[in-house]
Amino acid sequence: MAGRTDEQHRIALFIDFENLVTNTGISANNFDLQPALDQLLEQGKVVFRRAYCNWSRFEDAKQRLHDVGVELVDVPPSTRAGKNSADMRLVIDALELCYAREQIDTFVIASGDSDFCPLAYKLRENGRTVIGLAVREASSQMFVRACDQFIYMKPKHKGDGSHKEKDRDHGGRGSKSDEGKGGKRGGKGHDKGHDAKAGGKEAAESKGGKPKAEVPAVAREVVQSLLRRATGPLNPSLIKETIVRKEPDFDERDHGFSTFARLLEALEQEGLLRRIQQGRQGYIVGPDSDFGAPAQESKGGKGRHAKAPAPVAVEEEEEELESYPDPDDEGL
Repeated sequence: MAGRTDEQHRIALFIDFENLVTNTGISANNFDLQPALDQLLEQGKVVFRRAYCNWSRFEDAKQRLHDVGVELVDVPPSTRAGKNSADMRLVIDALELCYAREQIDTFVIASGDSDFCPLAYKLRENGRTVIGLAVREASSQMFVRACDQFIYMKPKHKGDGSHKEKDRDHGGRGSKSDEGKGGKRGGKGHDKGHDAKAGGKEAAESKGGKPKAEVPAVAREVVQSLLRRATGPLNPSLIKETIVRKEPDFDERDHGFSTFARLLEALEQEGLLRRIQQGRQGYIVGPDSDFGAPAQESKGGKGRHAKAPAPVAVEEEEEELESYPDPDDEGL
């Protein structure tokens, strides 16, 4: 979540269920919300959970959603095609909650549909953080860019059972009714350039199991920009938050790094930054800076220096104002 790490954040989760299980590699039979829910719970309390769909078509998923506390809103089709009925209900409920419950500061829209871009813009306009949640191959880049953060769900692959593997091979449709009614909906707002990008990542992962560790360009750009304007050590979380603001779907694991600290270590090996340790807190400084002790010297009580400075904002004007003497002191 961009700029938010407080555990007391209140999160509302809205699920466009049909979008998540149509042509995505996920079916009603193997839909598992828990991994994505765990990521959200790391950022705050999910106090509102609601899924919208014509549930007569997806009976197999109802119990799993009930088990994780999701309220199911049944939206019968209002037209022959049954299109957009659930979308409209979701948008209305989200806006109503935004205006009625100020304590809810984060909205999660579980869909890859670009039709939700106006909703994301309006929620952000009202000071809310917006997180998108969907399958990578069925997510519109327009909607990804409209969010503060984007989390990708991963379809289950081999080892999930033969019938589930069969579902995946047929585009993830969980039942015959899905094939006849919802075949086109999952691809709405799909971005061709995004398909190529996602396909390349999937190919790289399938060959070696894990993507090759490679520092993304956006990480280099952000580190160089922040260090150039910084007046002191930077908190690593500031770097991560800045990257996510520029690329909402950024995840260091997609680039072969198990943690963000591993990515910073790779940047240090390239000579773009230097990690230091002050007490229990690690900071980032420029490669030529003489401030602080190297991060590795903090083990076993070594390398303790001056008291850890507070994380600095990248603001030069405030530092200049603080350096002026007090006129009253000069008069004395």
